[in-house]
Amino acid sequence: MTNLVTRRHVLTGAAAITSAAILPRASLGAGEWKPTETVRVIVPAAAGGSTDVMGRMLAAHLQPVWGQSVVVENRSGGGGTIGTAEVARLKGDGHTILLGNPGPNAIAYSIFKNLTYKSDQLQAVSNMIKIPNIVCAHPSVPIKTIPELIAYIKANPDKLNYGSSGVGQSPHLTGAWWLQLTGLKMQHVPFRGAGPALQAALAGDIQILFDNLYPSLPQVLDGKLTGLAVTTQQRNAQAPNVPAMRETAPELEKFDVASWFGVFYPKSTPTEAVTSLNEQIKVLLGTDATKKTIATMGAVSDYGTPQQFQTFVEAETAKFKTIIDKEGLQMEVK
Repeated sequence: MTNLVTRRHVLTGAAAITSAAILPRASLGAGEWKPTETVRVIVPAAAGGSTDVMGRMLAAHLQPVWGQSVVVENRSGGGGTIGTAEVARLKGDGHTILLGNPGPNAIAYSIFKNLTYKSDQLQAVSNMIKIPNIVCAHPSVPIKTIPELIAYIKANPDKLNYGSSGVGQSPHLTGAWWLQLTGLKMQHVPFRGAGPALQAALAGDIQILFDNLYPSLPQVLDGKLTGLAVTTQQRNAQAPNVPAMRETAPELEKFDVASWFGVFYPKSTPTEAVTSLNEQIKVLLGTDATKKTIATMGAVSDYGTPQQFQTFVEAETAKFKTIIDKEGLQMEVK
């Protein structure tokens, strides 16, 4: 039986590192905002994934600093839109925090016809981390690099397919954008999650896999899949021999896709609360325990001001809208 190192294994270990660490109690400046009741951190995803891990890290840091209970509530469903809609409807008082990611906070605005919230209902606070996606090939295919993949598709049209974790997910849109930029075609094979997609790739049922860095990276390091590229502008420290996509072809120079995990408040939240939370995110990301945890996840820290994060989210939303519109993708929240 294949011994898979899955995202859950990696992130569970990361969470254990975090919960075991003693985080420093950052001092509060004079007059800095503090909550007056229990703080809720809404994670619009199931327990065990990257969004959940980051939410629990943040809660563990804020509780001793703010002197109030900070509880994580998982509100999964609808590709993250159900939990996000819950926060967007609230009148912001600083006591409900949203952990966001590209699905409900960038992709959803273009792909879902019946979305029940808008981007202007949320206040950007700061991003926390970025993690690249990765492109892999089955070893049976004579492809070791992105240029070889491009040449193979041109010489053998309609012979390759690529898999992803599902229609409209970040890996699918990564593949779609890659094909748009190169002017090539491959048949997309969507799966119900990253696990089934990876199993199909390992079995050779699909030749190319667009995936989040985990769970595919351990299979690349074990030689069970061939890593062709990571999708961020820089190589990843966990896979330094796998090139960044922009290195591989001139038409891919601006290619940049990452799974990111950041923090939002409801739009009406007082500026003092936004500033306080932003400052504590900066403190959290600067601790040795956090640095160790996010390195284990294959992530890089990405703190910024509220305006910087807002500008980034707007750019991500525009990028995915262009990809989605060209693909003609429309879905409904279920």
